[in-house]
Amino acid sequence: MTGPPVYIAAAGIISPLGRGMPATAQALRANTTAIAPLEAFPLLQGEPLPVGQVRDLGADPALPRTHLLAREAARMAMREAKEPPEAIILGCTTGGILTTERLLRDKVADPQTYRYHGLASVAEDIAGLTGCRGPALTIATACSSSAVAITLAIAMLRRGGLKRILVGGVDSLSRLTYFGFHSLQLVDRQGCRPLDATRQGMSVAEGAAMLLLTTLRPDRPLGVVLGAGLSCDAYHPTAPHPQGRGAVKAMQAALADAGLPAAAIDYINLHGTGTPDNDLAEARAVTALFPQPPPLSSIKGATGHSLAAAGAIEAVAAILTLRHGFVPGTVGCRQPDPALGLMPQLTPIDRPVRTVLSNSFGFGGNNGSVVIGREDAGVAAAGPTVTAPLAVHGCACLTGAGPTRETMALLAEGRPVAGMMTAEAIAGHLPPRLVRRAKRLTRLALALAVAAHADNGGQDNPAAVFMGTGWGALTETCDFLDRLETSAEQFPSPTDFISSVHNGAAGQVAIHFGATAANVTASGGDYSFEQALLAADSLLEASGQSALLLGVDEGHDPLSPLLDPSVAAGNSLADGGGALFVNRDPVQAHALIRLAFYQQDEGDATVDQLVQALAGPDHDCAAVLVGIPAAETARGRRQLACFIDRCDRQLPVCEYRPLLGQFASASAVATALATICLGRGILPGAVVGGRDIPLGPGSRIVVLGTGRFLTAIECIRP
Repeated sequence: MTGPPVYIAAAGIISPLGRGMPATAQALRANTTAIAPLEAFPLLQGEPLPVGQVRDLGADPALPRTHLLAREAARMAMREAKEPPEAIILGCTTGGILTTERLLRDKVADPQTYRYHGLASVAEDIAGLTGCRGPALTIATACSSSAVAITLAIAMLRRGGLKRILVGGVDSLSRLTYFGFHSLQLVDRQGCRPLDATRQGMSVAEGAAMLLLTTLRPDRPLGVVLGAGLSCDAYHPTAPHPQGRGAVKAMQAALADAGLPAAAIDYINLHGTGTPDNDLAEARAVTALFPQPPPLSSIKGATGHSLAAAGAIEAVAAILTLRHGFVPGTVGCRQPDPALGLMPQLTPIDRPVRTVLSNSFGFGGNNGSVVIGREDAGVAAAGPTVTAPLAVHGCACLTGAGPTRETMALLAEGRPVAGMMTAEAIAGHLPPRLVRRAKRLTRLALALAVAAHADNGGQDNPAAVFMGTGWGALTETCDFLDRLETSAEQFPSPTDFISSVHNGAAGQVAIHFGATAANVTASGGDYSFEQALLAADSLLEASGQSALLLGVDEGHDPLSPLLDPSVAAGNSLADGGGALFVNRDPVQAHALIRLAFYQQDEGDATVDQLVQALAGPDHDCAAVLVGIPAAETARGRRQLACFIDRCDRQLPVCEYRPLLGQFASASAVATALATICLGRGILPGAVVGGRDIPLGPGSRIVVLGTGRFLTAIECIRP
């Protein structure tokens, strides 16, 4: 393990088992289930399926259920904290969808009522609640979301820039997930029975858990996050690799990161969803890595599967096993399946536990494993991790004008490229097998990825994929909910549900290229690409790995005008994105890129911090590409004026959103534009309203993001 130890200073949890760690420990020891028939929302027909539901959550007309769950867990984790966290990282897949479902059914047309729909709104709400002024990041990798969030948090802490991060996961019950998993025939009508010989599926659940992680040793640490590992099956949109290859890789990476052999693990918290394929694949992975497995169990028969919250909830369960010296049972498993080759712990047992390996696996083959231990479990302090910057070796963009060549030709003349390509045009250069069932967002992502890979010469396939998307797959989400309503909840589309997850497009990119390392999707509204860049820079290996870094969003009528305030402001629909092929090798790179700044806006003082992050007021910046979301016009212009005032010289400036269009991932296109120009050695004068600007070695272009947060992506010619 490199970097300083990462301590767990505090934790909060709310789940079907109860509120807080004492209630959760008591429920796990009791070995009873909290799974019961659905009550969170009414059904049009049929008996309710068993779910894991939080009782007595209360109601707040201003906040969706997901936000209420997150708030309760965050308050617990921060109850005794003397200082706010410096960053928030949440795993989430539902956001305000339960409220959105009601609003759409009631034909509500006021965009203001949809303001909490986006996944980013949950993390930003928690940032406001806790006083966090740093990044508020959202990870959306389906059921591994909070495990990936924890992995990103420890990577950021080890780098030495931050000392306190509040990290966790949250999801609420919704019609989308309730009917979606049922349409896939993955729900057990008897309730979840992990590893049982007669198991038939999962039980959808909800909940939230938060961990306050720090590199400053607390007086009474709850434990230490020793290591974490990520992988991608790159096999199928929903089914795991039958031999569990991705799961093995994630567990191996977590153990290597912790500096521990497999024999040092005292307890394995299995992902253990109760679906036949997932349990079998995980069992094969465990037996491949552990010839004699330690005690192991799944708690999802007690809690249900809380999707993005599961990894964080089970991290808290791991803390409880360390502190109280017991191994939880596997509720619902009466006769272990002999085909699995495992003997799970059926009832709780008392025994000392120093280290726990906790698994979380999600749609798209997204795998995350985390090792949590007691403070005396072999932690060795070291200096902060130092890595080379990301080097861009291939880039591509898509706008309403078309792919890179057409877009760059118009921009070089100062002409706008906003709009939307037809779905057929997007897929025009892709193999038919790639887009046979793909809808708009996936087609955009695949087209961008293939083009960026080709710009690198098409030789070196990426090992990892990092994608930012502000709103995810709007077409599939809308189509799923429309069919659910028109069929009176009888015939939801399993195909649309599979692709409605935010990470579905990134999963398809990984499958196409066989990318089996980290696969991370971030969803941060207008700052989604910046969040993906931060994840890539934090998680991509220092050498030997290449990755595709994408930012992509689709325009959708009617959802975009309801959900995106910048479209609701009366702007025409636009979409597209940018993709970069990156690694750590600067040789023959188009550009080097880094996220130089990411802070919540607090006025002129934040601009001052931004200028200093860019090496002071006399920095040698060749040009600034500024993104001002239409919904943040007044604030964005104030921020830009303050930034220009703080600089010692007049900078060429381009406001790129009027050229590219109002969509969340426009900054990815601007970054692709900057790297292309740096690679060519010239920035066309029409872009900045002046003369052509030569770009020699060391020249820098800054992509500035404005609004609720101030961000700066620095692009440098090697």
